Amino acid sequence: MEEQNYIRQLRQIMQVRKRGEVPLAFVHTYGCQQNVADSEKIKGMLVQMGFSFTQTPEDADFILFNTCAVREHAEDRVFGNVGALKNIKRRHPSLIIALCGCMMEQEHVAQRIHDSYPFVSLLFGTHQICQFPKLLFTCVTDDRRVFVRGGEEQDRTIAEGLPTYRDGKVKAWLTIMYGCNNFCSYCIVPYVRGRERSRTPQAVLAEFQELVAAGYKDITLLGQNVNSYGKNNGCGVNFAQLLQMLDKTPGDYRIRFMTSHPKDCTHELLDTMANGKHIAHHLHLPFQSGNDRVLKEMNRHYNRSQYLELVSYAKKVMPDLSLTSDVIVGFPGETYEEFCDTLSLIQEVDFTSLFTFIYSPREGTRAAKMPDPVSAEEKSRWFRQLCDTQEQIAAQRCAAAVGTVQRVLVEGRNAKTGLLTGRTGGNIIVDFPGNEDLCGTFQQVRITHARNWILTGELLP
Repeated sequence: MEEQNYIRQLRQIMQVRKRGEVPLAFVHTYGCQQNVADSEKIKGMLVQMGFSFTQTPEDADFILFNTCAVREHAEDRVFGNVGALKNIKRRHPSLIIALCGCMMEQEHVAQRIHDSYPFVSLLFGTHQICQFPKLLFTCVTDDRRVFVRGGEEQDRTIAEGLPTYRDGKVKAWLTIMYGCNNFCSYCIVPYVRGRERSRTPQAVLAEFQELVAAGYKDITLLGQNVNSYGKNNGCGVNFAQLLQMLDKTPGDYRIRFMTSHPKDCTHELLDTMANGKHIAHHLHLPFQSGNDRVLKEMNRHYNRSQYLELVSYAKKVMPDLSLTSDVIVGFPGETYEEFCDTLSLIQEVDFTSLFTFIYSPREGTRAAKMPDPVSAEEKSRWFRQLCDTQEQIAAQRCAAAVGTVQRVLVEGRNAKTGLLTGRTGGNIIVDFPGNEDLCGTFQQVRITHARNWILTGELLP
């Protein structure tokens, strides 16, 4: 295999270029869980090249930032942090600095990096991860900058069998599909991730079974819209059927998935969750806005009543359902009255938690060209009102859990409290006293106190 040849040669090259006993890589990931999964594959290839990892950029022989383009704030952080690498490169000229991910698929970003950050040696987009060894080899042996992006339309295949270096031993990310066909008017993802491409059910099942056999207890299936799985590869298996296949794997574990689009969320899927042996009763179902006009402008392909019908059915078949969502505040043209429809939906649904964002224009999207007369200060006031509303709901939900017994997957120790910490099937954090040898196991915990978003409890024998 060509890539393995590049990996072998890079292993030899980096043994000469390293500054310490072994070559060290610093990998920092911005953004969503899909980016985390991508970074784990890149780190898998780095391990094959002989690298170990460091948490200190100053000590690294290779630095990689895997970037996110969803919001302006994330992009600003990347530019600021890349700029800070200039002095490290000056002190260590052999250092290789690389950027990848969604930001790098945008032409204006790649051009800015090229022109303003000459110490960046390697730049590649979301479609070139499998080519990483070749790109790095070219960068090192030709002693030149390598910038590669695009190419999704020419190559819609999915590279299987890439090595993976996972960041933990309890939780794992498993990508089942790539890309997005929805083109929500505010979202840059379809432009930087490309069209939907689903892995075969056989490939997903094989990797899933490997994770279970390796002892992973919380496995999250990933896709920009997991509900669309199978629509684009002719395999005859939809997402609900894929879940049923995976759920038959013997073992003690949980299955989660994200992100779900309401327009593709079916009763079949909800029934599968309700009847599954290992599927967590936690559904992340972004609604973005509670107003029909705004939803139409967002190009979301559902309305308020349709969303509420899904929620009603989901709660009917899963009374213990934990429901989370994404919300955008201040979409272009949104009025306060329309924002109040979002507030009322939040109060009606009773979400466990929300990921809330003030609208951020993304160059190249339709929404970025829409009139946006509401000031940033006014949007911030709406945002605070929304957060206050959800905090009250979350506090009430957490208080209601006091006295109940929860099955908790122990993930580690809370550095602030010194207590063990884990999550319920509903993805709620629980802290409790205990020994670290419980990490990676499921334990029964009686909830004794509620602290806003976090529960505390006591371990049952």
